[in-house]
Amino acid sequence: MLPRTKEQFEAMRTETKNKIHSAAIKLFAKKGFAATSIQDIAVRAGISIGLLYRHYKTKEELFNDLVIYAAQGLEHMINKFRNGSSPADLIQQFTLEVLHDLEKDEEFAQFLMIMNQSSAMEDPSPQVQYLNIQSEEMLKETARLIEKGQELGQFKQGNASEMAFYYFASIQGLAMAKISASERFITPSPEIVTAFLNT
Repeated sequence: MLPRTKEQFEAMRTETKNKIHSAAIKLFAKKGFAATSIQDIAVRAGISIGLLYRHYKTKEELFNDLVIYAAQGLEHMINKFRNGSSPADLIQQFTLEVLHDLEKDEEFAQFLMIMNQSSAMEDPSPQVQYLNIQSEEMLKETARLIEKGQELGQFKQGNASEMAFYYFASIQGLAMAKISASERFITPSPEIVTAFLNT
């Protein structure tokens, strides 16, 4: 048997890491961080505990890795919201992306649940604190976008912060429904999700 190349090792490493991430996201979302053990994650990922420990020394380290990924995603969206395009177009595009992800992939809903858990953690790690800051910033940026849309006559008048909070609470609720209803989940249209905004 030929010795493996560096690229093959890297590919195997990435594949294992993806299995770990996928298993951890499912378990953290369903059971919560505290109730999930390293053993649970290894079993779900179909790997040995020893192999998991080669990638992550603790459950916290793994959770923080997922949290950083989520925070970077939010940062990307915040920058998109600041790019000066039409508020109505930006909200529509973001809503479409979220609904598309919810429809095709349960992992996205699970990711949203992990983000939700992060906001309620006592003594959060620096990574979780960073995610919470990005979540707060996303909320503020959405409120600013709604205000701009109101000025342009694209959105209904009202308290922009309340509307932004309601919008994200709706998305969070859809994520919970996706996890509990699974195959029975019906993805609403973007028009339904944003009806409260439209004039």
